Amino acid sequence: MITSELPPILLVGGGKMGSAMLTGWRELGVARVVVVDPSPAAAALAVPSVIVVTGPEEIPADFRPAAIVLAIKPQMASVLVPAYSGLAKGAVCLSIMAGQTIGKLSSLVHSGAIVRAMPNTPAAVRQGYTVASAGPGVSADARDLCYRLLSAVGEVAWVDDEGLLDPVTAISGGGPAYVFLLAELLEKAAVDLGLPPDLARAMARRTVSGSGALLAASEEDATQLRRNVTSPAGTTERALAVLMDADAWPKAISAAMAAATARSRELAG
Repeated sequence: MITSELPPILLVGGGKMGSAMLTGWRELGVARVVVVDPSPAAAALAVPSVIVVTGPEEIPADFRPAAIVLAIKPQMASVLVPAYSGLAKGAVCLSIMAGQTIGKLSSLVHSGAIVRAMPNTPAAVRQGYTVASAGPGVSADARDLCYRLLSAVGEVAWVDDEGLLDPVTAISGGGPAYVFLLAELLEKAAVDLGLPPDLARAMARRTVSGSGALLAASEEDATQLRRNVTSPAGTTERALAVLMDADAWPKAISAAMAAATARSRELAG
């Protein structure tokens, strides 16, 4: 009998991204999930198909996951991940930790079936964008399972070169924070210019979210959409002359993405 239900999953880390993915899996239908997270807040994730435990020693003895999803802080990988090496036999390990390479994770769990992925926080509303890279020991079935797990919260793309995940982390992984910063700064500027705080916040948020929706729906690229808003000798052109100065946004964005990419590579050490 063919079923679309997901097989048993072990989720290590029930934070914002882990819990967002869990919600997506439950919407698809999942046989059983064990969540390992010691925080008291994680207990709220428990439902009939989801068991929450505080440590690997509490995982039911009969539990055999088809996938182990590592959703913990990358700085904790060397300490926490080896505890799951026994369960990794016969399972694919899907890591959403920044910077942790396939080679390093393979040595920690003693398994060659590793998929490394970088989702982003719009996954919480099923609008995420994830880029993934599969290690050499990942079968077609294991890759398909990881695709199903990731696509439960948005769009998924694959790259063969794992090294590309470092700039991916900088751009799409951290990208929502940069968009939120734009909304934050627009709101502050509006208040500074005399607009009431409630109006400033609503205007900034809807401008950013509405522009994102237009970008997603349009067949035109971002450059053309920007031009569409920019009347010659108008107010937007005057503002863009400031933002697009070589020492303004072009320089700042380039430097910021380089800094984030470098940090992702540092985390691999």
